[in-house]
Amino acid sequence: MARDSRRDESGPESIGISIVDKAAGWTSHDVVARGRGTFGTRKVGHSGTLDPDATGVLLLGVGRATRLLRYLTDLPKTYTTTVVLGIETSTLDDSGEVTATHDMGHVSAEEIEEIAATFVGDIEQIPPMVSAIKIDGKRLYELAREGIEVEREPRPVTIHSLVVNAIDLANLRFDIEVCCSSGTYIRTLAADIGTKLGGGAHLTNLRRTKVGSFHADQGLPIETAELISPAEGLRDYEAVEVDESTARDVTHGKVLLAEALGVSGAGPWRVLDADGQMLAMYESHRGDTVKPAVVLVIAP
Repeated sequence: MARDSRRDESGPESIGISIVDKAAGWTSHDVVARGRGTFGTRKVGHSGTLDPDATGVLLLGVGRATRLLRYLTDLPKTYTTTVVLGIETSTLDDSGEVTATHDMGHVSAEEIEEIAATFVGDIEQIPPMVSAIKIDGKRLYELAREGIEVEREPRPVTIHSLVVNAIDLANLRFDIEVCCSSGTYIRTLAADIGTKLGGGAHLTNLRRTKVGSFHADQGLPIETAELISPAEGLRDYEAVEVDESTARDVTHGKVLLAEALGVSGAGPWRVLDADGQMLAMYESHRGDTVKPAVVLVIAP
C-alpha cells in the first residue's frame, strides 16, 4: 500500500490514519501515547479499544483526522480466538481467576458447530464487568477492581459470521473466526457459547485480524507506524469528487443540496477535490440536503 507523507497538504500538522498491529501487553492508551512520539503531535486517538492481551488491528487517527475516528469505529471487525471449554474466569479470558469449572467431556464437534451457528445474526449481549462502559459515572472495570458487580442491560450486536476451526476435543478447545458489528464483546460470545453447551468457557489468544477493509498484515508496530491519507483511511465509505466551486462551498462548511454534491442515499460520503484530497465527510440532513459532519480542509 502506498504511504503518504506525515504532513498535511494544507499545512505543517501531521494528519492521517495509521494501521497499527498492536502487540500483546499494550493497552490501547499505551499505543496512543507512543503514537504521539511517533507522529510528533499530541492529537492522536484510536478507533476501538483492544484488550491488553489482545493483538491485531488498531486504527489511529492523527491530527485533525482524529475527528474521523467515529467512522472507523463503526466499521465491522473480524477476530480470531480460541475458546476453552469447562473453565469460567473472572475476566472471561485467561488473564482472570478461575470462578467455576465444568465437566464438558460429553461435548461433541457437531454440538460445538451447531451451537456456535445459533449466535449468527442479531443477538443481545450483557457487557462484561471488565469493560469500559460507564454506569453512574464509573467504568465497569473500575467497579470490578473493587470487587463490585452491578446489573448490566443487554445490548444489541450483530454477528455477521462465525466459523469454527480446529476443534480439539481432547483438550476441550476450539478456534473461531468472528466477523461482527462494532460493540461486540468476543469474550462474552465465548462465555455464552460455553453456557449454551451446558457448562462454561473463556477465551485465549484473541486477535483482531480486520477492521473494515484493513487487514492485520497491513499493520505495523507503533514504533514504526506510518500514515495514510484521510481519503485512503476512510476508503470503506463512498467517495464523491467535486469541482472547484463546490469544493469552496465544502471548505466553508455549507449545507448543500444532495444533487449539488452528486450523492444519493443515506451516506455518509467522503468529499474529495480534483486532486483526490479529502475535504470533508458529509451526511444526510433535512429533506434533500446534506451537511458537513467533519471538515478537514477549512477555507482560508
